[in-house]
Amino acid sequence: MEKVVALDIGGTNTRVALINEKYEIEKVLIHPTVVGNTELFLKNVENTIREALPNLDGVKCFAMGVPGRVRYDGYIYALPNVHIVNVPLADHLRKTFGIPAYVINDAEAAALAESNIGKHKEEPSLYFVTISTGVGGAFTEKGVLKSSSYEVGHTMMTYHGECHEFEHMASGTGLVRLADMNGLHVASAREFFECKKNGLELACRVYRDWIHLFADWFRMIQDTFSPALFALTGGVMKSADIFFEDMKRAVPDIRLEPCALGQEAGLLGGAVYGFQQKE
Repeated sequence: MEKVVALDIGGTNTRVALINEKYEIEKVLIHPTVVGNTELFLKNVENTIREALPNLDGVKCFAMGVPGRVRYDGYIYALPNVHIVNVPLADHLRKTFGIPAYVINDAEAAALAESNIGKHKEEPSLYFVTISTGVGGAFTEKGVLKSSSYEVGHTMMTYHGECHEFEHMASGTGLVRLADMNGLHVASAREFFECKKNGLELACRVYRDWIHLFADWFRMIQDTFSPALFALTGGVMKSADIFFEDMKRAVPDIRLEPCALGQEAGLLGGAVYGFQQKE
């Protein structure tokens, strides 16, 4: 049975997992991520792999999703949460272990997991959306990643006559900024939703603007890619009991669903991408 070594690299932890063709996680190891130094970061990833898997017999490749901008050959332009730029991770792993290595953006990896393993795997197409510190997205068709920008959070949109990046108003941190623009000062998206839940008039007004912004954004993506559904995840979805039904009512002609996979989506999506690669 073929196996893939999947990596999920974040600003806090690096996870390495051995995953088989049935998408069963056979082994996983978590180490703190080294930040701020590219050379030490690469060495830490290498050492984590060696500790997790001393023997790589039968491993097809390394495959991973990372929270940053990635070139077609796996070269990473920047990992903002790791505070490093120009990271030759794929090339480093190939040269060190003699095994192919593939890198994509983490939103793309999670989209592959949702469309191949999750409850939406029978859908003809899917647009994955993560609403967290920023807003990310990726489009899959028949379980295969298609040309789509995971930088969709940087779409420019108009609010009160001024242009802003969408995620600067709509993400978790963006919602705090949106509230502040309207004279409501909150420390987090969670606090904002509590204000809305408690019926604070100003919070309710900002909330309606936030829903409207997302409705316009969903329609833009729908017009561009025509996905069968949008699958949503991310930290803001922890407050979905407050906003998700209103969000769906705002776009009655568009299908919105919560993602089926949890924190393993990154590892499993990396494995999907690895198994999809041809020798």
